[in-house]
Amino acid sequence: MADKRIDVVEDDENVNPCMRTAETLLRLLPVTLSVVALVVMLKDSQSNEYGSLTYSDLGAFRYLVHANSVCAGYSLLSAIVVAVPRPSTMSRAWIFFLLDQVLTYAILAAGAVSTEVVYLAYKGDSAVTWSQACGSFNGFCRKATASVAITFVVVLCYAGLSLISSYRLFSKYEAPIAHKNKGIEIAAFQG
Repeated sequence: MADKRIDVVEDDENVNPCMRTAETLLRLLPVTLSVVALVVMLKDSQSNEYGSLTYSDLGAFRYLVHANSVCAGYSLLSAIVVAVPRPSTMSRAWIFFLLDQVLTYAILAAGAVSTEVVYLAYKGDSAVTWSQACGSFNGFCRKATASVAITFVVVLCYAGLSLISSYRLFSKYEAPIAHKNKGIEIAAFQG
């Protein structure tokens, strides 16, 4: 069993530098995209004779800004960690897997909720007497749409990162072994 673990560590140290570079770049791409989406949304405001509208007036857009900032920070940190060659461990693989999954769903949720708000701003909803706002605030709607579209490109990047981290985790480490203790199955990792 110990020989297998040593082979895993040696394999990770000898990872193709092109693969390491590609993953690092894939982790850096969401930094740029998230910052662009964040800045576009932060500068999204419009005033006219009907009033003024800013991104902070809508909770979905505030969530989008926060989610993009967290994703940008995580992407930068994870790119730095991936770029430095070091032995792979099970805990490191699990951390990357879990964080990639959590942030994928967080940014997807932010994009989905913001898409709904943009849709309502363009179309309105007569059933709840929500009138369309984009007729009066067209500039605001265009910037919000651009920010949401960029956010969905970030979602695609994180989906790719989630696939990579799940492949790395589940291809290198065996599933936990179930032990029965007084009729209760307990999963245990082999060390």
